[in-house]
Amino acid sequence: MTARPLVRPLVRIACADAVGKMRLFTAQREPDTPDEIWLVEHDPVFTMGIAARPEHLLSPGNIAVLQTERGGQVTYHGPGQAVAYLMIDLKRRSLLVRELVRRIEQAVIELAASLGVAATRREGAPGVYVYAASGAPGAKLASVGIKVSRGCSYHGVALNADMDLEPFSRINPCGYPGMPVTDLRRELGGRPLPAFDAIARLLGETLADTMEA
Repeated sequence: MTARPLVRPLVRIACADAVGKMRLFTAQREPDTPDEIWLVEHDPVFTMGIAARPEHLLSPGNIAVLQTERGGQVTYHGPGQAVAYLMIDLKRRSLLVRELVRRIEQAVIELAASLGVAATRREGAPGVYVYAASGAPGAKLASVGIKVSRGCSYHGVALNADMDLEPFSRINPCGYPGMPVTDLRRELGGRPLPAFDAIARLLGETLADTMEA
């Protein structure tokens, strides 16, 4: 059985620096390099996916904009958002990108459920969403964006834990005009929320468990 990914401790790092480190890690990995999951928190930044359309970046103001090579459109990263970057050898685990994304989404759904928040997928729109009053997928709780190079993934998932959501109003989140965005704090409605570092650690460990499924 392929070894469980190593979960690195949470660090605060500029998004551009994290992207550079992921590229280097992926370029230098060998066939036996262990998979890793990096837990990070970023300063405010808008990131553009490889096919992102500039019209979805409405009014960035004083927040930096970073072009990346991940999939997807534009999203926001900032304090109070737990980001997990997955350096996974897909060939070694016999995983296709679609299955990797499904496992990432499942890990976030399980984490949210453990905290008392019901979440789900949305057909055709990668990520994790809480339920609307109608019972359909509603506000977005987590975004997923993956890059694959040399058969290995990097980038990953951003889970909104307890953050300022105003910057999402400056973009069309993930290319969807008017898409509502939420976080765990709001969905819990005053019920206790674990400390941020505990949520990030739980995200990493749940993802690692899901990679072994």
